[in-house]
Amino acid sequence: MKINEEAHYRNAQLNSRRLFLRNGALALGGAALAGLSGCSSPTGSTDAVPEAMRQAMRYAPRAKRVIYLHMAGAPSQLELFDYKPKLEELHGKDCPASLLAGKRFAFIQGTPLMLGPQANFAQHGQSGAWVSDLLPHFSKVVDEVAFLKAVHTDEFNHAPAQLLMHTGSPRVGRPAFGSWVTYGLGSVNDNLPGFIVLASGGQLPSGGKKLWGSGFLPSIHQGVQCRSEGDPILYLGDPEGMSRDLRGRSIAAINEINQRQYAQVGDPETLTRISQYEMAFKMQVSVPEVMDISKEPTYIHELYGSEPGGSGFANDCLLARRLVESGVRFVQLYNWGWDDHGTNKGASLNHGLRDRCRRIDRPMTALLTDLKQRGMLEDTLVVWGGEFGRTPMQENRGGLTMPFYGRDHHGAAYTMWMAGGGVRPGITYGETDEIGFYGVKERMHVHDVQATMLKLLGFDHERLTYSFQGRNFRLTDVAGEVVDGLVL
Repeated sequence: MKINEEAHYRNAQLNSRRLFLRNGALALGGAALAGLSGCSSPTGSTDAVPEAMRQAMRYAPRAKRVIYLHMAGAPSQLELFDYKPKLEELHGKDCPASLLAGKRFAFIQGTPLMLGPQANFAQHGQSGAWVSDLLPHFSKVVDEVAFLKAVHTDEFNHAPAQLLMHTGSPRVGRPAFGSWVTYGLGSVNDNLPGFIVLASGGQLPSGGKKLWGSGFLPSIHQGVQCRSEGDPILYLGDPEGMSRDLRGRSIAAINEINQRQYAQVGDPETLTRISQYEMAFKMQVSVPEVMDISKEPTYIHELYGSEPGGSGFANDCLLARRLVESGVRFVQLYNWGWDDHGTNKGASLNHGLRDRCRRIDRPMTALLTDLKQRGMLEDTLVVWGGEFGRTPMQENRGGLTMPFYGRDHHGAAYTMWMAGGGVRPGITYGETDEIGFYGVKERMHVHDVQATMLKLLGFDHERLTYSFQGRNFRLTDVAGEVVDGLVL
């Protein structure tokens, strides 16, 4: 009698209105997701390019992978790449009222002074690219690079500008660039995440971990942050007494439970959970191996300035090469501290900026050199930039001149550069006015940069979409134009 009562209760559960509504909503959602992503594997594998994404790949891909170097805080283009002799002439003079009327700045108030470049410039390479003496190593590889001199953005505060640069929107909730790439191209190495993040400089960027979140895409596409010192990923190791075999059997048992849950409920995120458990098990072996830079020869460490067992941007650049060499699709490097307002010595153009340039100059140059000598630069897209630029005026926060030379946030014109991956080398695209305030030729909005990068990866940025809350979303939102002049 007791068995019959239990069977009756179970039957009532399975036929309840609550379970019907839950299964109906989630199962239909799961079916829709499977149709969009082309998933056929029960584990949510991204090995193959989904059919929906094949339709978005309208171009022959020139780049197979991306390394994006983001200098969080926004380095001054006027001290690095955008040489303005006129600004030297205007140094110390009052800023013209026409440059201030109707403009919004993060901190400038009243009438600031014009500020000449705090570095010495020279032309380098066959291309004659202008680079300051703050980057002596980088000046030797300018012929590999395409400079984007008139990039502009809609935001002038760090977090929104970083979000716009990396997710296509200044508000949280959108997928990161790397998430879109792994969603569209799938994974190359089943034992490593397709999207890995490395951060140096002592802090995370202002936009936080949302900069590498998967947003409304399946969470298997979110970026995985690794550390260059200590355990690459926290809690990746097994607890004491847990053998490799026991860990494998425990994950198999957990995933069997998850499979049953998915069969009953149909929640597509259950597939992600299964896939992540399996990935974590594989990563316990693969991640420590690929992150161990001590295996690199001495001449490579001398090239990058890296130190086994240490941390910092040099180690991260070397790790980026190792990661893409191992099949990672998108490696994002964040280097914090480029917010030179002049409020103190460390945040000044004539002191702090010089120190930070010394830390990045050799490693980022080595990255380009190393990729090229391995035959990887031609299909690896390397991108460098910040979230916006800096003003030609000296910051006068609250109307008071800062104790050190510094510049305020400026979104109207700044410099980025790209190399490899089908980018036309040795060119300068775009031009600013004689003081570097506005772009006057070949301007590129952030969405134009994103659209161009996606084309280099083979995608039509207008077709790489994901249906969410009743409409198709894309990285470039409702804007963006491909700049064909940058593409070989």
